[in-house]
Amino acid sequence: MKLLYEGKTKTVFALDNGNYLLRFKDDVTGTDGVFDPGANTVGLSVKGMGRSGLMLTAHFFELLHNKGIATHYVKSDIENSTMEVLPAAFFGKGIEVICRYKAAGSFIRRYGQYANEGQELNALVEITLKDDKRADPPITKDALAVLNILNNDEYEYLKEQTQKICKIIKDELAGFDCELYDIKLEFARNNGRIILIDEISGGNMRVYKNGRIIEPLELFKIVTGNASAG
Repeated sequence: MKLLYEGKTKTVFALDNGNYLLRFKDDVTGTDGVFDPGANTVGLSVKGMGRSGLMLTAHFFELLHNKGIATHYVKSDIENSTMEVLPAAFFGKGIEVICRYKAAGSFIRRYGQYANEGQELNALVEITLKDDKRADPPITKDALAVLNILNNDEYEYLKEQTQKICKIIKDELAGFDCELYDIKLEFARNNGRIILIDEISGGNMRVYKNGRIIEPLELFKIVTGNASAG
């Protein structure tokens, strides 16, 4: 096993079998100690966050697998906070795909002159570049094609898959009386096919219950019924 790099919320290792190993950290994104799934910096560290994030990720990836969605997920080791995944090639240097059901976070910061907090957005899909230096700038369909990051057919497929995946996640959360406001996904290529990668946890989605935002560890407890991340 070889260390490849340290990410904001995960450490990545190369395995001898050609797959990769992700070790989940207790760090989450945010600003000034406040959790924000749309932020591109580590905002705080919470004990148990890594394990709880992995357990939620395994839960959702297994749910998606049963629905026929292709992902990089192979298996997880909860005790060691690790997940084995398939190799995949980024689009360009990496993109993030956001699905928005209600206006919040960076959407309000950008479009507050036209949008109100909690406004219905009907599964609006946005794509941003993974670029911490430039604050993960949004990018249009045409710009993706011109820069040879994503062609038009791939864009339409990603949009369709994003809305399909997020509907599954939204419906699952609704079963716990939770409402998905927005979620950030990542995709990449594996042997010529586009697959979902990274994680699906409280750290990359904004969820509300009874009008109150649910923090990642609380979401973990609600969905898994586990009182502690261990």
